Amino acid sequence: MIKIIISAACMALALNVSAQQRTKKVVYIIADGIAADAFERENLPNFKKIIQAGSYSRMHVGGDKGTYNETPTISAVGYNSLLTGTWVNKHNVPDNDIKDPNYNYPTIFRLFKEQYPAKKTAIFSSWTDNRTKLLGADLPETGHFKPDYAFDGYELDTVRFKHDKLSAYMHQIDEEVVKQAANTIHTNAPDLSWVYLEYTDDMGHRYGDSPEYSKAIAMLDLQMGKIWDAISYREKNFKEDWLIVITTDHGRDEKSGRGHGGQSDRQRSTWMVSNYKNLNTYGQYFDLGIVDIMPSIAQYLNVKFPTPVAREVDGTTFIGPVSITGLKTIYTQGLIDISWKALEKSGKAKIWIAKTNNVKSGGKDDYRLLGEVDLAQQHYLADVKQYPSAFYKVVVEAPNNSVNQWMIIK
Repeated sequence: MIKIIISAACMALALNVSAQQRTKKVVYIIADGIAADAFERENLPNFKKIIQAGSYSRMHVGGDKGTYNETPTISAVGYNSLLTGTWVNKHNVPDNDIKDPNYNYPTIFRLFKEQYPAKKTAIFSSWTDNRTKLLGADLPETGHFKPDYAFDGYELDTVRFKHDKLSAYMHQIDEEVVKQAANTIHTNAPDLSWVYLEYTDDMGHRYGDSPEYSKAIAMLDLQMGKIWDAISYREKNFKEDWLIVITTDHGRDEKSGRGHGGQSDRQRSTWMVSNYKNLNTYGQYFDLGIVDIMPSIAQYLNVKFPTPVAREVDGTTFIGPVSITGLKTIYTQGLIDISWKALEKSGKAKIWIAKTNNVKSGGKDDYRLLGEVDLAQQHYLADVKQYPSAFYKVVVEAPNNSVNQWMIIK
């Protein structure tokens, strides 16, 4: 009996060690311009496979409508909200020109590479600006970050991908992007990868809600099958656990489906498909935003946010433990009424305020600790009469995450 118990204990230990030795890897995919309702009405067998393994969630873009962080529902804006976990008031990419990104709000790629310099990153994209401007490849402002694998710029090759009036060339470019992504995942297995595909948005702009648009989404489904097969191969044959997150950057207008950029419900309405099944309480019951993907990837890859970064990230992880969400602030005559939703019953909430916004220019903010209360209290009345200002940053720091909000006193 003793031998059996010892043997069972050794087996359990071996299984635990084996599980610990499995390497975690992430690939996220942005399929441009697919409104949630347009996605949901299609029959997409490869997406269904991934959803069956994991989950499907509605999501939103556009920040908080009518507030300081309202964000245009435009492509590059959405990409950068995902990359940085922040809305446009911080990352400063309001359109597709990408004239002056604020690299003081680091991307998940940069944070990952700084903490794990030996691990590999990759980008597969039809658009070089994703690498050169949004990731800021090899710029001093990004610490000269460069992805280890980069396949992009195909739109510049007008010989191989001859431009035509119906944009069929864009589908061929997406096919090449997917081919390179699937091959690289199958063979080299980068630790963090971004795949960007454009054709669905082109068809939306050209035809709106139409058979052509539906066909483009069906083509995307076939492409997702190729990447999913590469991931499945890696998980089966190597000690690797993969997270795949597929999303879009904006919806479409209600009238025709051709436009986007505004704040209507359909233009803000997006979605997420992932093979991650056990979303936490926040992921299951709260309104997910595109900014939530970045901290979730960080959680999965064990990327720790330095305190100044944690105080700026607007998203909340839907993977792993999370303490708090739903921060609200109301200013009245020198008092700030601060409330939140506690997702854990135990632990403390620390209440911080700053009157500065120095992070925007690469500096540090001067935070003051106003108090510490039970997390479950879900409320704190802050007296800021001795800190008069027309601008405040409010941060509630909980055991497993922080939430923040700007206050602009009019």
